[in-house]
Amino acid sequence: MADQHDTLLRQVEEELRRERLEQFWQRYGIFVIAAAVLIVVGVAGYKWWEARSIAAAEEAGLRYEAAVLLASSGKADEAKAALAKIAAEGPEGYAQLARLKLAGEAAKAGKREEATTAYEALAEDGSADPLLRDYARLQAAALRLDTADWTEMKNRLNPLIGDENAWRYSARELLGLAAYRAGRFDEARGALSALATDPKAPPAMRERANNIMSLVVAGELARNAPSGGGRSAGSSDSLNKTEQPMTPHQTKGAPAKGDGSKK
Repeated sequence: MADQHDTLLRQVEEELRRERLEQFWQRYGIFVIAAAVLIVVGVAGYKWWEARSIAAAEEAGLRYEAAVLLASSGKADEAKAALAKIAAEGPEGYAQLARLKLAGEAAKAGKREEATTAYEALAEDGSADPLLRDYARLQAAALRLDTADWTEMKNRLNPLIGDENAWRYSARELLGLAAYRAGRFDEARGALSALATDPKAPPAMRERANNIMSLVVAGELARNAPSGGGRSAGSSDSLNKTEQPMTPHQTKGAPAKGDGSKK
C-alpha cells in the first residue's frame, strides 16, 4: 500500500514538473531561443572581426615595409604619401609607426619645425602606445636642443629620465648636454657622471658622457679663471671639435628598445 502511495506521488510530481516546464516554455521560450541565436551570432561575429583584424594588420605591415623601402631608396614624395595613408587609415599600431616615420623623414630633410610638431602631436596622443609617446617626446626634445633654453629642455626631458623609462639613457645624455650648453655645469655633471658610471648604459653613451664631462671641467676652469679676453675653453666650439653626442633623431628606422630596456 505504501509503495502504491509513493508511486502515485512521484507521478503527480512528474506531471506538475512537466506542466511547469510547458508553462515556462510558453512564456519564455522565445527569449531562450533569441538568447541562443545572439550567442551564436556573437561568437561568429567575433571570429569574423578577429580574422579581418589579422588580415588588415598583415596588409598594413606589408604597406609599411614598402613605404620604408621607398624612403630608403630616396623616393621621398612617394614614401610620404604611402606613410600618410597608413597613418590615416591603417590599424592603430602601424598608424603610429607611420606617424613616427613621417616625423623622422621630415627631420632628415631638415624640416625641424614640421618634425617637432609631428613628434609632439604623437606624444600628446593619449591613445598611442606609451613607449612610442615617450620616444616621440625624446625626439622632439632632441630637435629643440639647439634652440630651446635650459628650462624648456629640463621640462621636456625630466619625465623621461626615471629608472623605469625605456629611453632614460638617451634622455639623461640630452639633459647633460643641454645643461652644458646652458652653462649649468653642476646639473651637467650630475646627469653625465651618473650616465658615465652606469654599467647598464650603452658603452657608446658612457664614452660620450665622459667626453662631454671633460668639456664641463674645462668650462668650469675657464669660468673661474681671470678674464684674459680669450675664447672660453668651454664654449660650444669646443663641443664641435669633440665627438658630438648622437641625438636620438639621428637614428634610422623605427624606434627600438635598445636605448635601455625597462628594469
